[in-house]
Amino acid sequence: MGSSSVWSSLSFPQNVGILAPRNSLKSVESGFPGTRFLPSRIFPNGRIRVGFLNQAKLLRAEASPFDFEPPPIDHDLQDAMVALGAETLEDGSVETFGNDELALEAVEEGVAVVDLSHFGRIRVTGEDRINYLHNQSTANFQSLGEGQGCDTVFVTPTARTIDISHAWVLKNAVLLHVSPETCSSIIDMLNRYIFFSDKVEVQDLTKTTCFFTLMGPKSSEVISNLNLSDLLGKPYGTHHHYSVNKAPVTVGIGSVLSEEGFSLLLTQANAEPVWKALLTLGAVPMGTKGWERLRVLRGRPAPAKELTDEYNVLEACLWKAISLNKGCYKGQETIARLVTYDGVKQKLWGIHLDGPAEPGSAITVNGKKVGMLTSYSAGSREPKHAGLGYVKKQACTAGLEVVIGDAVGTLVDVPFLIQQPEKVAF
Repeated sequence: MGSSSVWSSLSFPQNVGILAPRNSLKSVESGFPGTRFLPSRIFPNGRIRVGFLNQAKLLRAEASPFDFEPPPIDHDLQDAMVALGAETLEDGSVETFGNDELALEAVEEGVAVVDLSHFGRIRVTGEDRINYLHNQSTANFQSLGEGQGCDTVFVTPTARTIDISHAWVLKNAVLLHVSPETCSSIIDMLNRYIFFSDKVEVQDLTKTTCFFTLMGPKSSEVISNLNLSDLLGKPYGTHHHYSVNKAPVTVGIGSVLSEEGFSLLLTQANAEPVWKALLTLGAVPMGTKGWERLRVLRGRPAPAKELTDEYNVLEACLWKAISLNKGCYKGQETIARLVTYDGVKQKLWGIHLDGPAEPGSAITVNGKKVGMLTSYSAGSREPKHAGLGYVKKQACTAGLEVVIGDAVGTLVDVPFLIQQPEKVAF
């Protein structure tokens, strides 16, 4: 549970600011009613840092014991984002705020915030929910208690990958955060495997909730400034419930791409004021374009790219999300055989390239095909060209030089993946 600390009447000094296009002060002010801004620094790219003329009074939040089941409420979060220069996609997600490289820099040196509300959120309830998810995915749910969390992988009976999910164990439910491409199919799959005697219900919360992530070395400062320091230092997946304006907010350790950072689950009613509060505290907004580049650099596999029927969960190097000693679960027999007989034939690697490359292209060494590129991303920061790809086990080692089309690359370890645990035992 959260502590007695609250987000209460926080005031911020004159030198706190946010980044905005040079010609958009009025747009910024329109997103923060009652607050005026002054330019405090002009950057070479034409962007400015704006500081507050008056002090900003923020939200009041209290620790709360509730379970997350928000009502559908209209909101204007997207309007606030558009006022900051957001370019939106058909699904309502923000592709970019026009600051992709700046946001990536914030992940390395400051703090960035990403709206992942277009991702899926699935609520699993019923007294059999823990045993059910324990048997339907790779993590050991029976070892978790209320307020804890983990990553888990949904696989086919032959351990082929469907998606990796971040799970929170709530008081009366388990919340699953999944990719937007797989949410509907995972809900259908979970419902299909519920037997008459199973006391389990599955609910889609995607359209009635919002989800933000904070990333970067200064994300802990933001959490501290919100008087949520009771979370700091807790294990990955730990989450506490709070109430903002009598509506629920759940804050957890981890940012989907990393065990560092924080995630926030909110009602639609609270999304806009919380988003603005995070920007007020210095978080730089990041769109899905920047997030996708970061995904590739960090090595988190994605459905339809690295997670498909062609690859099993061990080839995807998702060892951190797999329990090898919890007993029977879907895909367990295949995983056991792969481990026992050293049956993994290829592995997922990060790749730094000297030029652009097309996903689906062959990865070659000395003219011989050894794998396939699955994701590619480009940017102005080093490495300017990066990718993910599966490479045959016999050929792969960190530092190996490979050729992909006209580009030359190097295999690199990436933070999200574990090539092989030091010790494997059942």
